[in-house]
Amino acid sequence: MSADLIIDMNNIIKIYKTGKVELKALHGIDLSVEEGEFISIMGPSGSGKSTLMNIIGCLDIPTSGSYKLEGTEISALSDNQLAAVRNKRLGFVFQTFNLLPRASALQNVELPLIYSGRISSVKRVRRALETLDMVNLRKWASHRPSELSGGQCQRVTIARALINNPAIILADEPTGNLDYKSGLEIMEIFQELNDAGKTIVLVTHEEYIADHAKRRVRLFDGKIVKEEIISKRIFAKDEIKALA
Repeated sequence: MSADLIIDMNNIIKIYKTGKVELKALHGIDLSVEEGEFISIMGPSGSGKSTLMNIIGCLDIPTSGSYKLEGTEISALSDNQLAAVRNKRLGFVFQTFNLLPRASALQNVELPLIYSGRISSVKRVRRALETLDMVNLRKWASHRPSELSGGQCQRVTIARALINNPAIILADEPTGNLDYKSGLEIMEIFQELNDAGKTIVLVTHEEYIADHAKRRVRLFDGKIVKEEIISKRIFAKDEIKALA
């Protein structure tokens, strides 16, 4: 295994059972992601995108096959160990934000640190404010989600995902609920994070969003049917300037 291989999946199979009925969601997935990569995963509904993302994110385990995250075999971990991996090594960004509606942006960003319970409240607030700075939202720290735009809410979600300095950011349709310009602004943040060395895995059904990544993986019927380097990559900063 390469020294900087962060995701190493071999022959991943996932079968869901309902009574006597079996649904094979993934058919022998082989996927490798090196540290610092930015990949997009595409495919139609039912292609296995969400299942694959759930396994990468340690929210589910494969029926068979090997998944090593930073060299650790995930299937060998207990539920508590998986929870620790999710909290410390993975950052999640979802389409629906999943923010606490009565909590401020600052309090939402703090949550992963509260769960870890290993940092004082003063240091927790300082780190949360620093992370909000990274997504240009520090001045909105006291605002609740209802007082923020969709794009701002997604930036809060990104800040929350970054708070523990995870090895990987997993973004599942992160622009799905946003208008075109707000979506570009979110992709600009992801590209800046990737330029700074962060590994990003993004699931999307939109071609132009996928083209902001550096490598595209296409799924169909639970299989990877194509992998390609994106030669005509879109740079969000340029697109935003063009809209001005």
